Amino acid sequence: MAKNTICLWYDSGAEEAAAFYAATFPDSAVGRVMRAPGDYPNGAKGQVLTVDFTVAGVACMGLNGGPMFPQSEAFSFQIMTEDQAETDRYWDAIVGHGGSESQCGWCKDRWGISWQITPRALTEAMAEGGAVAQRVFAAMMTMGKIDVAAIEAARGG
Repeated sequence: MAKNTICLWYDSGAEEAAAFYAATFPDSAVGRVMRAPGDYPNGAKGQVLTVDFTVAGVACMGLNGGPMFPQSEAFSFQIMTEDQAETDRYWDAIVGHGGSESQCGWCKDRWGISWQITPRALTEAMAEGGAVAQRVFAAMMTMGKIDVAAIEAARGG
């Protein structure tokens, strides 16, 4: 286990979520699955308690903790993409697997985890500052999934 690990609280489904992330993102994998050694107040012996996994190289642990603490946009994974095809692939995998669309490149997976699917073209254009950043920001504010061609058009003026 990594020295610093992100712990994600799931109602249930941590193992299924980890398998989905491992199948969707490079440098991702499912590690150790820990099961309850005995019955407990809201569960039974053998149920999955925690799952160690990585998402795009980031160490995580999924905790099946029940509905007490739902996910919010206060935490999100940001996945940098190189082009529209990669942006579409990740967005479509998350939204198409029971997730939901949001705006400005944000979406949620079926477990409530927020994702920012962010083309490098967007971050580079915003980093230019000034009028370029203003045009790109205005274009981005009209989008759900980021349209790289529209970002490049706004960047060019």
